[in-house]
Formats: sequence, structure tokens, C-alpha cells
Amino acid sequence: MKGMEPVAFITMLMLLQYFVFVLQVGKARVKHEVKAPAITGAPEFERALRVQQNTLEQLIVALPALWLFGWYLNPVAAAVLGVINMLGRGLYSRDYRHDPAARGRGFAVSQLAQLVLVLGALAGPVLSWFGVL
Repeated sequence: MKGMEPVAFITMLMLLQYFVFVLQVGKARVKHEVKAPAITGAPEFERALRVQQNTLEQLIVALPALWLFGWYLNPVAAAVLGVINMLGRGLYSRDYRHDPAARGRGFAVSQLAQLVLVLGALAGPVLSWFGVL
């Protein structure tokens, strides 16, 4: 798919970010001696786990929306929104791990970018279907 390289690149960065969050859970599991398959323990471990789980939940929406937005509307705009989503997830992770009540800024940034991606991903095929694109 010529022209979708920015979307492919951001997709891989988003997956790498998720992988970092997975590693942070593993590190917290070892540090706080939370033996698998336990998912409760020290608050620091539980926060790292929630960041990882919440990010996985968001990727299920963000990745298809990123690709559809890029395919139908604009791959560079999709990639920029993907970067904004990643920055929001990074902020969310940092804030949530330090104080769960402070997670709102990162959540808002990532959700706003994701909402634009979803709306664009919805509009793209509809506009194409009606011959507008």
C-alpha cells in the first residue's frame, strides 16, 4: 500500500510502546515479588499492570482506526494522530504509575486523538461509498 508507510511506522511504534509497558509489569512483578499468575500485590505492581491492560484495551480501537483513517483520508494526518495518541499514553502511564488520580491528562490526550481517528475511520468509507472521496 503505497503512501501508508507513515501509518505502518507509527503502528510499530505504538506496539513498541506497549511492549515497554509489558516489560514494566515484569520488572514490577520481580521487584515486588508478585508471583505469576497473581495480578494483585504491591500498589506499584498493580498500577503498572493497569497501564499495560488499559493500553491493550485502547490498541484494539486505535490501530484499526489509525489504518482506516490513513487509507481513506490521509496517512500523514493519521500518523500524526497516532503520535499524539502515543504521547497521551506515555503521559497516562507516567502519571498513573505515580498517582492514579492524576491520569486524566494523558487519558484525555490519547482519547481525543483516538476519537478523531475513529470518526475519520468512520467517515472515510462512508464518503467513499457516496463518491465524495
